[in-house]
Amino acid sequence: MKKITIFDTSICSSNLGDQVIMEAVEKILNSLFKSDFFIKIQTHDVIGKSSYKSIQNSDYAIVGGTNLLSSNMNSYNQWKISLLDSFFIKSVILMGVGWWQYQKTPNLYTGILYRRVLHKEYLHSVRDNYTKQQLESIGFKNVVNTACPTMWSLTEEHCADIPRRKTDSVLVTFTEYNQNKEFDFKLIEILKENYKNIYFWIQQPKDYDHMYSIYGDNAIYINPSLQALDEVLNLDIDYIGTRLHAGVRALQRKKRSLILAVDNRAIEISKDTNLPVVPRNDWEGIKNWIDSANATHIQLPWDNINQWKKQF
Repeated sequence: MKKITIFDTSICSSNLGDQVIMEAVEKILNSLFKSDFFIKIQTHDVIGKSSYKSIQNSDYAIVGGTNLLSSNMNSYNQWKISLLDSFFIKSVILMGVGWWQYQKTPNLYTGILYRRVLHKEYLHSVRDNYTKQQLESIGFKNVVNTACPTMWSLTEEHCADIPRRKTDSVLVTFTEYNQNKEFDFKLIEILKENYKNIYFWIQQPKDYDHMYSIYGDNAIYINPSLQALDEVLNLDIDYIGTRLHAGVRALQRKKRSLILAVDNRAIEISKDTNLPVVPRNDWEGIKNWIDSANATHIQLPWDNINQWKKQF
């Protein structure tokens, strides 16, 4: 029986999108290691002796998704590791990990840290070519672009069942750390013209206050849980919003989905996979998508995905 340590990116995270990611990560890893033992440790908080011991006693240590990597780990680090940790954390394998934002080449500190912590031989899975290029710039050649693990279920057969025509209802999300009241108000005005019912899912705590300041009690507010999200996605509904993984969740549930890009994450994934993405202020693009009857065609790098899986 193998032991696998999973760096769980949803622990200590207020962003429910990380739960969407980890659900997909765990499902995939459970299919690869059917009879093996998993231990979870956090990425969003410092780790201690018990976590060090778990990593050192594991056959594999795998980081599960999200935009965890950055170019200046000494000043901004969602993954709470330091050079001190690198004496105890070795041979970590990436699974569908992305880069925090568009940044310069990783600095000296970050390059040293990643080269000490990340596995030098096993393939690392990243979710876009931008992340791949950033890692390659500091010497990593064992990196493949697999897209995000949340998308690995979006096969051609699956996407064929996603409706082409708009419904009477729409599910909306906004992003608490990238708010633009002017743009978001304009979006709601467009949606009011095209949909009878506007639902709003709260993915992070401040999302509610932002939406309420724009649309008040007129929206139907969905509780902040994946269960509540899935319940509303059982309705006949479209998704339009700035939250990447709420949009992917909608696609998982076979709903029309348009993700409004606010940073590098959705843009870079879309370049590689044809994920339905437009800039958040592309008003004509949003209107055209609402009225279109286009099929959803997700293009996944299956050779890379299978290559990453087969190494285990």
